[in-house]
Amino acid sequence: MKKAALLFAAVPVVVTAAVYLLTPTDSDASAAQSPTAIQQLARDQAKAKAERDADAAERAADDKAIAALPAGLAASDKRELAQQIVATAEYSTLNWRGSYGYIEDLKDGQGYTAGVIGFCTGTHDLRVLVENYTKAHPDNGLAEYLPALREVDGTDSHEGLDPGFTAAWQEEAKVPAFRAAQNRERDRVYFEPAVRLAKLDGLGTLGQFIYYDAMVLHGPDTDPNGFYGMRERALAKVDPPSEGGSEEKYLGAFLDVRRAAMKARKTDTDTTRIDTAQRRFLDSGNLSLTAPLQWQVYGETYRVP
Repeated sequence: MKKAALLFAAVPVVVTAAVYLLTPTDSDASAAQSPTAIQQLARDQAKAKAERDADAAERAADDKAIAALPAGLAASDKRELAQQIVATAEYSTLNWRGSYGYIEDLKDGQGYTAGVIGFCTGTHDLRVLVENYTKAHPDNGLAEYLPALREVDGTDSHEGLDPGFTAAWQEEAKVPAFRAAQNRERDRVYFEPAVRLAKLDGLGTLGQFIYYDAMVLHGPDTDPNGFYGMRERALAKVDPPSEGGSEEKYLGAFLDVRRAAMKARKTDTDTTRIDTAQRRFLDSGNLSLTAPLQWQVYGETYRVP
């Protein structure tokens, strides 16, 4: 699915290039207007439209298939559970709602990490969150930092953010509209794409959560250690249920790939969010992620009755 999206995204570039090449110049207007050139342009445009239509049709078919499936992790109680489990790994608490005002530089090369799902000033998502929020609430307390957020995006720099940005974030987090904006951006960027793709891969509620947690930590990236790259590596090892494979074996392979990716980032990385949480759920056969649950992260034990 991701490769297809990337391919279709490239098509308009080809068409644009064709239009540029066929634009008349003072010296060669007749060649640019030749019947052969015009016919080629028409063919390129028709091909681009056909590919866009095919992509739209495929997505519509996927939407229909997903609509016929159980809600899984998208059910309200499972969604709440997912946020709780992620919060134990991200903030060492079950109280995920207490993290809207969190902001800190973790010295991981991603600048400030903040908010309900760990938006970062160095990884685009925090900038996009503030941009979208400002469109609806232009007088918010973070709007003045947008120029600086655009400048530091992709870096670990605080230039233009210090000393006031952290206090402004914490103050804005008291505003219900900003908390709602954080939820929407979390769902749009991480939760909904992860659950959608997991369902298309034939995974149940646990598998949907495993995808979601991986999307949160590794980001929606196509490099080998990004979410989509890890999925491709797992698919190369074991067929998913949608292709007739075993759900348990596929999820085991995905967790193996993900653990290796975490270690590749930093060899002493704590992987208990996999080893004594997600792997424990999988080994117990709890593919529906049904409570009561008990797991450990960073040596702390958590329970959901």
